[in-house]
Amino acid sequence: MTLLRLMVVDDHSLFRRGLVALLSQDGRFEVVAQAADMGEALRCAGTLAPQLILLDNHLPGVRGVDGIAALKEAFAGVRILMLTVSEDAQDLAAAMQAGADGYLLKTVESEHLCDALVKVMAGEPVISPEMMTKFVAAFRAKPVQAAVAPAEASLTADLAPADGGLESLSAREREILAYIARGDSNKLIGRALDIAETTVKVHVQHILRKLQLSSRVQAAVYAAARGLV
Repeated sequence: MTLLRLMVVDDHSLFRRGLVALLSQDGRFEVVAQAADMGEALRCAGTLAPQLILLDNHLPGVRGVDGIAALKEAFAGVRILMLTVSEDAQDLAAAMQAGADGYLLKTVESEHLCDALVKVMAGEPVISPEMMTKFVAAFRAKPVQAAVAPAEASLTADLAPADGGLESLSAREREILAYIARGDSNKLIGRALDIAETTVKVHVQHILRKLQLSSRVQAAVYAAARGLV
């Protein structure tokens, strides 16, 4: 089995070392590098080829969100998952605008973090449920629109063709769409509706196809814009 090559960028050495130890115990991953700041991370370019970078935002010197573009340029094809304590919707918006592939809080459970890494590598955007809720709230609250507009634009670029698509959804799909807008995971939705997580996943795929959307993030914004939260 080919291991997923990771780099961890975090200035708190105790947390970073603990995270590296945790990830190294999972047979799916190989931590090929760790860095305490953006400069150290970029110096690995040319010698290492991580497939995914776990990136803190509050780094000394250059913030994580401000270094995303440089990391993407230095490491061809790399995916970046923000792993941070920041619960600020503006930080989330800035990260997504800069090209981050996901945004998780450091309070995430270890098993959920490992699963999220696999999802990000599969091309699925991952956002902490708490942050999804804040992103949707920011989208609905026009006073902070300036802070989220750039990221919102990239996440909702394909929403216009989907207008009127709600009528194509079944009652169950509309119900699940409302849960998505709240930021609930497939597992939480399954528990709430007393159906299997795999069944929820199928419904989500149908919802995205019918609404001509490419991710559950877009689906959440779509639902919030239409008052389904």
